[in-house]
Amino acid sequence: MTDHEDPQPTVDRMSELPDETKVFLSQLTREDIDTIAAGLPIIRMIIGFGRVTKWLAITSLGLMVGALMLWETVEKIVGKFIPPPGR
Repeated sequence: MTDHEDPQPTVDRMSELPDETKVFLSQLTREDIDTIAAGLPIIRMIIGFGRVTKWLAITSLGLMVGALMLWETVEKIVGKFIPPPGR
């Protein structure tokens, strides 16, 4: 059995749904089902893009903080060898 095969037939799974869900599903038209099916890949992309964006933001912040720390360290090292102006 692969990951895509359902362990239970659809009919058995439908009987386990809450009554509100059954009523909602029974009121859907074919056009509603097509609209939902067309929208699911878009929703998946938005969720995936949110994860990517989160990690891009974390990485960018880390790079900025790392560059700042490196700059301060270089300033300290250079300051030990070159006296500040006016001395």
